Amino acid sequence: MRRTRRVTLTLLVAGILAASGTAAADVAGQPWTGGWEAGMTAGGPSFSDQTVRMVVHTNAEGQQVRLRLSNKYGSAPLVIGAVNVAVRTSGGSVAARTRHKVTFHGAAGAVIPAGGELRSDAVDFTTAADEDLLVSVYLPKTTGPATFHSLARDTSYVSRRGDRTADTGTANYPRTTSSWYFLDGLDVLNPRARGTLVAFGDSITDGFGSSPGTDTRWPDDLARRLAAQPGGSRLGVVDAGISGNRLLTDAPAAEPELGVSGLDRFTHDALGEPRVRSVILLEGINDIGNNAGPDGKALTARDLIDGYRALIAKAHAAHVRIYGGTLLPYKDAAYTNTKGGPYYTAAGDAIRQKVNHWILTSHAFDGTIDFAKTMADPSDPLKLRPAYDSGDHLHPNSAGDQAMANAIDLAQLR
Repeated sequence: MRRTRRVTLTLLVAGILAASGTAAADVAGQPWTGGWEAGMTAGGPSFSDQTVRMVVHTNAEGQQVRLRLSNKYGSAPLVIGAVNVAVRTSGGSVAARTRHKVTFHGAAGAVIPAGGELRSDAVDFTTAADEDLLVSVYLPKTTGPATFHSLARDTSYVSRRGDRTADTGTANYPRTTSSWYFLDGLDVLNPRARGTLVAFGDSITDGFGSSPGTDTRWPDDLARRLAAQPGGSRLGVVDAGISGNRLLTDAPAAEPELGVSGLDRFTHDALGEPRVRSVILLEGINDIGNNAGPDGKALTARDLIDGYRALIAKAHAAHVRIYGGTLLPYKDAAYTNTKGGPYYTAAGDAIRQKVNHWILTSHAFDGTIDFAKTMADPSDPLKLRPAYDSGDHLHPNSAGDQAMANAIDLAQLR
């Protein structure tokens, strides 16, 4: 009994030291860059004495990596027993001799307090841009509802009981899901990189309509475009999209996986990235579709514009450039709103068009990207172009995501 208490205390101290040591490393000027991110929300399942193996697609190369783990929405301390990172071959299988243990202030595990998060120690692990890694996290104690990212558009593997982080295959991982759990991000150490670009938004940025397992969300496509430039990419690109997320209001209580408002999470999910340099903002269509204004009132264009102005002010106060993307057409969207009414209405689309006009003409952003023009059907600009429509008339397919990435002027991001 005494030994168990000592181990738990050691893990708790390690977690606290790891979290505090991260800030010191950043202040010291280490050139960490965001390589991957998952916006975290409440509402995930509980695990107990199980290992979760997750696919992480890096959008930046580096000489070392560090992981960011989150218990932001947990109601009790989260015990991390062991963590590994490796290169993926296929499925959940690890490439030979690429598995590396991840430590927290030298310890194999840590305890993250409820509401807390931490970064791991740096791991000597060379990564390439556009590469799939596998991160395996052993959870020895009952976690309670997980802090998670619901829509991974990739496969995660859940083990039988026990620490399976050292397994090279998935024989002991009988269950699969399409979410990420407790893993908030992966940073890479790259002295050549100029910083991090954050794509911030909702399901369109989260890649809802893209083909699963292909890493063809528009931020992924943008990262590949940047990497193809002479000399390679100088920016790490991370995706802070959360499906169903709204700019102005939190998710309904019954749907916590849709996340807190963009206004609330922007400081953490966008400005909290290492050496963040710029943000591309594309959010507001869920506010419109649900007619969700502040304080339960009907939404107006002014509400959204005020929200954009608030995020612009936050970005500029942090010396970060912010680019505004126009909201995509969504006529005939195959969804209902939270009140059971149609997601698309003429009144809602009038708000979208007013907001888009303001984005393009106000000069409030550091630059703009006219996604709406790129994605509109020439025969009916209120609809998505059929070739870019995933089928629900709201979310682009993989071809549409590529078109969105192609619409971005790379010169303004440098």
